Amino acid sequence: MSPEGPRRLRLRFTKFGKVRFTSHRDVARMWERGLRRSRLPVAYSQGFVPHPLVSFGLALPTGCESLGEYLDVRLGPADAGEIPVGSLPAALSILLPEGIDATAAALVEEAEGSLQQEVASCDWELEVLGVPGEELQERVEKVLAAPILTVRRERKGRQAEDDIRPAILTLSVTSPNGHLWAELATHPRGVRPADLVAALDTDAVLGGACRTHQWIERDGGRFEPLSVSGPGTGADAAQYARRAFPHVRDGNQPDPGGSPPGGDGRH
Repeated sequence: MSPEGPRRLRLRFTKFGKVRFTSHRDVARMWERGLRRSRLPVAYSQGFVPHPLVSFGLALPTGCESLGEYLDVRLGPADAGEIPVGSLPAALSILLPEGIDATAAALVEEAEGSLQQEVASCDWELEVLGVPGEELQERVEKVLAAPILTVRRERKGRQAEDDIRPAILTLSVTSPNGHLWAELATHPRGVRPADLVAALDTDAVLGGACRTHQWIERDGGRFEPLSVSGPGTGADAAQYARRAFPHVRDGNQPDPGGSPPGGDGRH
C-alpha cells in the first residue's frame, strides 16, 4: 500500500445473545484480544504499555443487541494491500466470543471522519412491555405531538432533566404486541432506548432493543459507515484463516493453547 493510500481498516460486527450484557469496554477488550491473535498488521501506541490503535463507534447501551456496530483499526507499516479484506469477517469471527460476529470489512481513507462524529442517527427496533396494544399507538402519537418531552436521567453521577423530543426523528408501531421502530439522532446528545420508552409513561418497560442501522449524512446523501457485503467464499475464509491465523486449526476452531486468558475464545 502506498503512503497515500488507506491506513485504516473499518469493521462491522453484530452483538447478540448473552454477550449483550457485557459493557462497551468489555467488548473493546474482546476485540483487542482478537486482533492480537489475528496477527494483522495493527499499529500500536508508543509508551511503556503499548496498546492497539482501535477506535469504536457509538457505544451500545448494555443489554441491547445490534446488527451494525463499527470499529476502525489503524494499520501498521505492513502492506495492508495484501490483506484479503473480503475474507476477514469470517476469519475474525472465529477469534471472537460467541455472539459477536464480524460481518463486513473495508479499507477506508484517512480523510474519513471518526465514527462517533460522523454518525448522525440510528435506527432501533424496540419491544415495549406493560402497555396494552390498543394504547401503544395513542402514546406514540402523544410523544410525536409533544413540543417538549422531558425525561429524568443520570449524567456524570447526577440526575438531570433533558428534553429528548428533538432527537426523536421517527417513531412508529410495527406490531400490536408492543414492537416499535424508531430513528434517534445522536447529536448533540443521544437518546437511549430506555429513555424513549420511559417517555411513553411510567408503566412502560423496555423488554428488548436492537440497533439495526447507523446513518451518516453528508452532501445531501445518507449511507451507513460500512454496508454488509459478501464476506467471500467459505474456502477463501478458511484459506486465509490457516495462513493468517496459524494457531487456528482447520480454519474454524481456535487452538486450545491459543485461547486468551479469561475464556473469551469462541465456543
